[in-house]
Amino acid sequence: MKWLLLGALLGLLFVFPPLLMAVAAIVAAVACKPVVVTFALGLAVRPYLARTARRWAR
Repeated sequence: MKWLLLGALLGLLFVFPPLLMAVAAIVAAVACKPVVVTFALGLAVRPYLARTARRWAR
């Protein structure tokens, strides 16, 4: 699913080049906020932490 979304985004950027500036501006605005970046990374890592914690408990 994520590959389809990435492909759709890249296709839109290829068809509409001005969207590249808008996407770059959004990414830069989000990257300037460390709390948002940390929260997103935490959401991305959370499923793997549960598996790792179970292995350590044995």
